[in-house]
Parts: sequence; structure tokens; C-alpha cells
Amino acid sequence: VHVVGAGLAGLSAALCLAERGVAVSLHEAAGHAGGRCRSFHDTTLDRVIDNGNHLVLTGNDAVARYLTRAGAAAGLRAAEEAAFPMADLAAGARFTLRLNRGPVPWWVLMPGRRVPGTAVADYLGGWRLAAAGPGATVAEAVRDRGPLWRAFWEPLTLAVLNTTPERGQARLLWRVLQRTFLRGAGPSRPMFAPEGLGEALVAPVLARLKTRGVETSFHDALKGLTVRDGRAAALSLASGPVTLGAEDRVILALPPSRLAPLLEPHFGKMQMPQDDGAILNAHFVVRDPACLAHCAPLTGGLGSLAHWVFVRGDVVSVTVSAADALGIMATPRQELAARLWSEVQGILSLGDACYSAARILVEKRATFDQSPEGVAKRLKPTTSLTNVFLAGDATDTGLPATIEGAVLSGETAARHAA
Repeated sequence: VHVVGAGLAGLSAALCLAERGVAVSLHEAAGHAGGRCRSFHDTTLDRVIDNGNHLVLTGNDAVARYLTRAGAAAGLRAAEEAAFPMADLAAGARFTLRLNRGPVPWWVLMPGRRVPGTAVADYLGGWRLAAAGPGATVAEAVRDRGPLWRAFWEPLTLAVLNTTPERGQARLLWRVLQRTFLRGAGPSRPMFAPEGLGEALVAPVLARLKTRGVETSFHDALKGLTVRDGRAAALSLASGPVTLGAEDRVILALPPSRLAPLLEPHFGKMQMPQDDGAILNAHFVVRDPACLAHCAPLTGGLGSLAHWVFVRGDVVSVTVSAADALGIMATPRQELAARLWSEVQGILSLGDACYSAARILVEKRATFDQSPEGVAKRLKPTTSLTNVFLAGDATDTGLPATIEGAVLSGETAARHAA
């Protein structure tokens, strides 16, 4: 099986196949694996940082299987409790959402565990997500616009769907809630990568693949397919042409923008979601790391451009979801850094603490269009070519564009190819 694309979907597919004893060739256009989930040494910061901040929860079963196959289950460390501290800069308030153990959500009965200013009845409105049709957005399904909307539904939608509640599909958000918050604290605890996502999710998989005889060919972009008699007969790779035998298979673990040029010459214009949802991440090296000693590894921001703040060592990383929808893509980087750091000082109670270096990264194609219209265009893992299969979080996994969705898509494609 030729797996094209060494992001998490491609790595997941290759790992599943190699564990079954299938011969695998892994091809990657870039010079590194991991795709949108990778770590690298940044010369501006002189630190190893993640390209983007990604949150994994203990209920992400596909990620757990992926790490187990790689022999790297300890690469992610779970928080002791399902607690999500929030700082509301506009209101000057702080609170922590704390889920209880077990599937019965007793935490909504306890004022100290839920969003301030909310009543138990406010949370019942979330059940409308379960009944929402495929064309409904989060904003259409959840009608309340009180404190719970501002402090829970809106930030949750931005984080999970990388778009606003007015655009995000209600069903996608509901499926995430089913797998996590609605099952209690057990599957809802955040998991962190002490050494970065690359060391946790990419390096051990490449190592395990190598022990299985799978070498990754980097700088080896797929330029085109030769199609004959309803199947792919050859691959045109940067490293040279590959003729496919009768039993050979191909998994294209690529985003829609890279799939279209490969498939449309053979099938004409195809319906697939756009993958231009942007996420902005800012990374700061703190001049005096001691000021971070009291900080949680993850804190949410309300009334701020900074949505989530991650702390690891002396590096503070900020995530701004739906950066394209918020209209900040053209803002000068220096201006963004100053604004975000000012918000970080308030969110983390850092006073006048300073940073010694800053770096802003924008992933312009972080996620596919997760509106009802975009979700309707998601591709299936099988194609009309008998030996070509698709993987990637934009395929129809039933989940949003998350690490869990990417890994699950790789498992599914591998099952079909095998």
C-alpha cells in the first residue's frame, strides 16, 4: 500500500497496515512528518514549539489506540481532573468548569462548578443539539444568549469547529460532546505533551514504522495518477514513476486542496469542502519563568482575542481560532503580539511580566469548512477507483477536524485498503 501524506491521518493508516504485516511505502511532500501537528525548533524563540496548539482529551479513543500501536502511550499525560479554568477579561471574573466523575452531570447542580450566573435549566438547552438536523448551525440549535452562551457554547464552538456558532454545524459539536463532556470527567480530562506534539504523536510512530520496515520518503510529492480500467495503474512521484501491481493499493491522506488537482483530471469537478479555515498561534518566551509557577497548563480567555493560553516551561502559547472569520489576518504581526501579550498578562495574572521573544504563526489551511454546507461535501474513504482510498480529517469521519478525526480516518482507510 502506498500511503501519500505523512500527517497524522497518513501515519495512522501506515501504522495500522504495518501492524497487520502489510508492506507499506509512505510518501510525504514536505521534509517532515506530522502535517499540521508538528514540532520544530524556532530560531526566533530558540525553543522547540508546536506549529499549532491542539487539545487532546482522555476520551479520544482513536488517539489512545494510535499511541498504543506505537508503543508510546505515555507520550501524552492526562490532567488529574476535568477542570477548565477561565478568565473573563471584560467582566474581571475568574471561574473553573469542573466536571464530575460518571455520566450523570451533577456538576451543573453545583454553582461552584458551573458558569457563574447560570441556572440548571440553562444547560438543558444543549439537548437541542441532539435533535438538530444536518442543515442546522450551533446558533440555530442553541437559542439561549445568556452567560452560558458567552462562556461555554461560543468558546466551545470556536475551539472544536474553528468557526463561529453562526456557521458551525450543530451535529459535529454534538458528537464531540457525546464522546467527552456527556460521559463525565473520565473522558474529558485534557492531555498534554510535555516535550511537544512531535515527540508525543509523530516521532514514536516514525520509529515504530521503521522497525516494521517502513521508510518515509520525504520531499516526494505525488504529482499525478495514471488511471486505467477503473483503477490507479501508476503514480507519478517526485522521486520517479511507480507502476502499481494488481494487488497494490493507494491511500491519499491529503487535504481537499491537494486532492482536487489529483482527482479532478480523471473525474471532472468534484464536490469537496474548502480547507481554508485559519488558526493563529502566538508563542512567547517569558523573561522570568518564575512568574508562571502558579499558572495552569491551559486557561481559556473570554472577552479577549486570545481564546486559549497554554503554558509549557518558559513558553506561553496563545490560540486564536477562526482567525479568518475574525478579520485579523491582515493585522501587522507586531501589533498582534502586543495585543495578545497584554491579554495573556490579564488571563494568567502576570502583572507587568515581559517576554524576551515572540513568534506568530498562521495556519491558513488549518481545518476544512465545518458549516452544514461544508460537512455535506465531505468525501467518503472509498472512491470509484477500486484501489484508491482517502484519509484525512476532511473525510466523512462524523467528527470535526481534530487529531481524533485525523487518526480515525487513517484507521478507516487502512481497513478498506487491507
